[in-house]
Amino acid sequence: MAVSEIKATFACDVQKVWEVVTSLEHYTWRSDLSKIEIIDEKKFIEYTKEGYATTFTVTAKEPCRRWEFDMDNDNMKGHFSGVFSQKGDQTEIRFTEDVTAKKALMKPFIKTYLKKQQAMYVADLKKAVSSGNAG
Repeated sequence: MAVSEIKATFACDVQKVWEVVTSLEHYTWRSDLSKIEIIDEKKFIEYTKEGYATTFTVTAKEPCRRWEFDMDNDNMKGHFSGVFSQKGDQTEIRFTEDVTAKKALMKPFIKTYLKKQQAMYVADLKKAVSSGNAG
């Protein structure tokens, strides 16, 4: 099991960050995704640019405060917790992933992989909220 947390601050309202992060229809700001398939209001599948699928099942959604889901694919399973906070005129996020590798070969690399993914996600998100291009 590997736990990875990332915090970031954005110079905008929490509502804007929330809308960008939780919109499953407008994901082109994400540099790692080719598409998102919405199954129902609680389940969706993200596909990487290489076509690799991860299924997400939403377990908690409190607008502008908290978004949580379980994640599952061929290589790992785990839980994501996203906390959103308004701090004056800025928004702070704290995203935590708790993941277990399904394959022994992946175990030594899972934490490094998570950190890399989280850093790329936050970099993409900063561009999306600062440019207003979250579609």
